[in-house]
Amino acid sequence: MSILQLPFTLEGVSDAPSAKALGKLSPSKAAQLYAAGPGYILHSRRVAKNSTFAEEDVESAAERKRLQDIADANGSVDEYADLPDEPEDKGMLESDPKLWKEQDHYAVLGISGLRYKATPDQIKRAHRRKVLRHHPDKKASSTGEANADSFFKCIAKAYDVLSNPTKRMQFDSVDEGVDDDDVPAANKKSADAEEFCKLYGPVFEREGRFSKTQPVPQLGAADASKQEVESFYSFWYSFESWRSFEYLDKEANEGSDSRDEKRYAEKKNKSERARRKKEDIARVRGLVDQAMALDPRIKRIKAEDKAAREAKRKGGKASGTATPADKEQAEAEAKAKAEADAKAAADEKAKADADKADRDASKKAREAAKKNLKREKKAASALLTSLNYLLPAGQAASASHVEAQLTEIDAIMSTLEPTDAAELRKAMEAKKEDREAVKKVVVEYAEKAGKKDLKGF
Repeated sequence: MSILQLPFTLEGVSDAPSAKALGKLSPSKAAQLYAAGPGYILHSRRVAKNSTFAEEDVESAAERKRLQDIADANGSVDEYADLPDEPEDKGMLESDPKLWKEQDHYAVLGISGLRYKATPDQIKRAHRRKVLRHHPDKKASSTGEANADSFFKCIAKAYDVLSNPTKRMQFDSVDEGVDDDDVPAANKKSADAEEFCKLYGPVFEREGRFSKTQPVPQLGAADASKQEVESFYSFWYSFESWRSFEYLDKEANEGSDSRDEKRYAEKKNKSERARRKKEDIARVRGLVDQAMALDPRIKRIKAEDKAAREAKRKGGKASGTATPADKEQAEAEAKAKAEADAKAAADEKAKADADKADRDASKKAREAAKKNLKREKKAASALLTSLNYLLPAGQAASASHVEAQLTEIDAIMSTLEPTDAAELRKAMEAKKEDREAVKKVVVEYAEKAGKKDLKGF
């Protein structure tokens, strides 16, 4: 090790006029230092992913290749080139983050056109694009609003749901952005197999996303073989869906420590999930029945099988002693039997279609009532508020009385059938001039719902 030799000494320097201190040094103090820079970002990424330098190099190389592929395809490096550029309406930008369960997470991230087909990488990049566009610091500097972060919170929640496989499956199970009811009419018959495949192919492709078994067999072409058609319907008649309905669960009243309320809410949620699952299984089975009844390929396969049997039978008689008269009689009998079978099948199909039409009409009526249930609850709560929670005029309602009454009316209307809930609200409004009469109406419907101990009434 070499020692650095100074070309001069420091003796006497402190006595020189130019070396005199002009003032006292300020006292030292502790300060917080923040790590920053590309190196620190790469280090943090490795720690978060628990990855090595070699793995990080592989990921960086893949990212460079992806950007280069984008550049080759579009002439410029735009990592959002494969994402739709969807407009942002005013209503969505003013969304309340507290109502995140009611928001369309795909629309918030600007990929409502992709929905369940969006890859994790597309979701990640869509989130990055929205964050860069709607970050609160950027909005505050451009608009002067310090609290312009409501939509940013919606973006964060949408990414939290869609980036988590379990949460995304729960949301996709009830995603209203996918029109599962877009099914060809049951009475729309077509002798053209190509038209049938064109109508029903996308329907089964859409339903196949819920299958526990992947890949899902496709409907196939118009000239599909007997084995392909039978394999397709065999799969769908034993279809197992992973679809669940936890996303629609209702939580117990916020701030409530009552175990009874929590148990009641969980029991109600479990019952609703089972009911929705049962309805979904019946819906899929009805779709398969409808498709099989209208599939021209089934009729073609049956005709081919019948022709093969007839040919075999005729071939066997030809080798014996059957006369032309016998053959003519056999053909006439076979024709009469075929016509009778066709008529019986047509009658049975007409009866089944009529029954299904009645069930569909009843189902639509129930679904419409369920959609209106939330509005009925809100109207009933508003009516109770306007009637001072059924207390005498001028008497102030305590917080516990208000909470108990609103909780009870919500529980009663949730337990009742949707149509009965609507009747309850109408009966309450009809008696609103008499508080005691309103109370009697509520008690009557509570007994109908099996609820006798009404704390709020």
